[in-house]
Amino acid sequence: MDTRIQFRVDEETKRLAQLMAESQGRTLSDACRELAESLAEEQRKSMNHDVWLSEQINAAFDKFDSGKANFIEHDEAKAKMEARKAKIRNR
Repeated sequence: MDTRIQFRVDEETKRLAQLMAESQGRTLSDACRELAESLAEEQRKSMNHDVWLSEQINAAFDKFDSGKANFIEHDEAKAKMEARKAKIRNR
């Protein structure tokens, strides 16, 4: 089911926005709809990422709780990361 969104802007803003939309071969309504759809898609991606991140964090805690976690010292982790970055840069 479609829904209607209404908002107010001053006449000059409306006029300029209509001119821009028309220069792109679309209506101001089309441009507003596309913006709303784009914002909704960004929100969907953000929500999906949040779910993925929560799953990754829960998996890490499960691994820790089960005693299967493998810890390395900070300096070793830093050295491994520098080596990985160097390998990527040298491709």
